[in-house]
Amino acid sequence: MLNFIWPIFIILSFSYAIFSGNLQNLNSSIFESVESAVNLSITMLGTMCLWSGIIHVATNTKIINIIHKLLKPVIKFLFPEIKHNTKAQNEISMNMVANILGLGNAATPLGLKAMETLQEENEHKETLSNSMIMLIVLNTASIQIIPTTIIAIRSSLGSENPTAIIVPVWIATICAGIAGISITKLLIKYSKKRKNI
Repeated sequence: MLNFIWPIFIILSFSYAIFSGNLQNLNSSIFESVESAVNLSITMLGTMCLWSGIIHVATNTKIINIIHKLLKPVIKFLFPEIKHNTKAQNEISMNMVANILGLGNAATPLGLKAMETLQEENEHKETLSNSMIMLIVLNTASIQIIPTTIIAIRSSLGSENPTAIIVPVWIATICAGIAGISITKLLIKYSKKRKNI
């Protein structure tokens, strides 16, 4: 669908620029956008490399055990089905840490690894397990303490105070997380009741 929509937008934009006499402005905006995209990519690359490196080091040290111990009560509450699967718990822990640090790009491969591990335990391979659903909800809500990606974007665009977004991000992601977790828990409970009827 997007392969159909985007070319239409591009053709309409060029047509409008030609007929309205704004072709020069269109050319200028294209080159400015390319420059902004390159600057943003470089800024993001540096930030992502730093935090991805820290997470990689953490996965190969005892830090993962400390993180896992800190998050164990939360993981037990959110993922009661995997209380005996240490591998899945560790992968979910690292995914949660990446999200808390605002590293969406680093969290994605960790989340995919956790999903693969959860799929191995899933009895019904064609449908998502409750743990898989909860992991998707957590990644979508993406509770963040340090919104690294957003700060990097704001910094690259010349924001005077790129960290001013921190408190609103805390409020938004915590509210999204609480709402998502509550609704998911209720739906899981409801589906279990229906199965027992």
